[in-house]
Amino acid sequence: MELFLEGLIKAWQLLTSLDSEVLSVTLLSLKVSGLATLFSLLIGLGGGTVVALTDFPGKRILVSVVNTGMGLPPVVVGLFVTILIWRNGPLGYLELLYTPGAIIIAQTIIATPIVMGISIASIQNLPANLRLQILALGASRLQMTWLLVKEAKLPLLAAVMAGFGGVISEVGASIMVGGNIKGYTRVLTTATVMETSRGNFDVAIALSIILLGLCFGINYVLTAVQQRQRPR
Repeated sequence: MELFLEGLIKAWQLLTSLDSEVLSVTLLSLKVSGLATLFSLLIGLGGGTVVALTDFPGKRILVSVVNTGMGLPPVVVGLFVTILIWRNGPLGYLELLYTPGAIIIAQTIIATPIVMGISIASIQNLPANLRLQILALGASRLQMTWLLVKEAKLPLLAAVMAGFGGVISEVGASIMVGGNIKGYTRVLTTATVMETSRGNFDVAIALSIILLGLCFGINYVLTAVQQRQRPR
């Protein structure tokens, strides 16, 4: 309990003093995870909508693969991304290893199955005859798809929250592909692990509290939008 109180005091001191390193780590965490969530939304929402609205051989297998990917271990993602962008790897010439770009790639891979899986379930959960009714009113297939996405916007917002939560809190892949370099690739989760390993529990708790506050703030905004759009 004493350690936790020290962590609270330390968090308050770090925030009120506008500590440059803490601000840098927090802003990088927001930037990296925000971009990863955006990319996963573009890929996952688009791909999930296509899968949900299309019948093709192997669809159940593909959906099973996506659902399995929703629980993909971050360290496994980190391993394969590291191999891919290693200096002797297929994409080694891009020199992405130990850069923020590498973390964004890894986190995008982690978040995409989450967003895609929820998107598929959300679109498929709509009434079966809704698609036919929209087409019967003269809408094109593109217009129909847009209307279905709008109809499923509440669970799709949950997909955004789940995707963001999955990447802002992950640590394994970020350390493996980012290297936890001070002032360059260090984010809140990797900084917390480092401070814990050094025995600086007050700083680690402070960083954890900042991370939790950040997650709560983002999810509160998204939840407010979601609940405001809820049908009465």
